[in-house]
Amino acid sequence: MASTIVRPFEDTDLPGAESALIEVHATDGYPVEGVDHPDRWLRSADVLAAWVAEMNGKIVGHVALMRPHGEEAVSLWIEQSGESEEQVAVLARLFVIREARKNAVGEKLMKVAMEYAQRREIRLVLDVMTKDTAAIRLYERLGWVKIGEATHRYGNDQTIDAICFVAPR
Repeated sequence: MASTIVRPFEDTDLPGAESALIEVHATDGYPVEGVDHPDRWLRSADVLAAWVAEMNGKIVGHVALMRPHGEEAVSLWIEQSGESEEQVAVLARLFVIREARKNAVGEKLMKVAMEYAQRREIRLVLDVMTKDTAAIRLYERLGWVKIGEATHRYGNDQTIDAICFVAPR
């Protein structure tokens, strides 16, 4: 089994992360947006922190924490918890190339992001498209709790059903 390193995203990781993103989109249809301009999607001004997973010198995965930007998961959690938007971040842009998935890379990326948020007393939420069943299983296995359903909007008025989750304390 190859050794996986999870570390903070660096600017020099951008080409490798872009390649991994495009590969995941080709195999899984995720993300539904962002692949036309992967550099902008990965390095958005809304990124609070991001990490990459590396195996044998190759970027094989990525995850980011994002500032809230009108996501239904954020609204649902604020409504249910009474927390303020300043206490919430969105776990997003999680992807792992197919060849690395049997090495628990997604779980490792998630745990690093969750630990980062817990140290800063930030509550994490996310939405996941209902078609992404492997991701849903990962979130549930890590203790995330379903808080509702939403419609993920992207592109020119395109939509897809999504489930919203909140991270465990």
